[in-house]
Amino acid sequence: MRLKSEIWVKAYIRRCSGSGAAAVVAQRGQSDGGAIFIKVNKLDGTVCLYGPAPAGLDAASSGRLWSRCMDSDSVGEAEADAYLRRQMEFDPDIWIIEVEDRGGRHFLDDALSED
Repeated sequence: MRLKSEIWVKAYIRRCSGSGAAAVVAQRGQSDGGAIFIKVNKLDGTVCLYGPAPAGLDAASSGRLWSRCMDSDSVGEAEADAYLRRQMEFDPDIWIIEVEDRGGRHFLDDALSED
């Protein structure tokens, strides 16, 4: 059984804060099952963007599995914001979490898919 999105987001923000990274909810989504996107701002004009891994990957059924949303590891903030706007047009119930970390830490541990 998967945690509700709102509970997962609160725990994720606490984890970031506990590790010294600022994290805020930039867009509040549907509390039970809204898709979550994580935008990691490296504070150098570039960001890394992570979102739900495609359906059908093993861990996605019981837990959350993440993948990079953009082709490259880091992109300009404007490019990431344009991607997120397109996602919101498709599904207005998404969550957007913004993390500020110079090291680009995403705090997703082993849940990051390399596909």
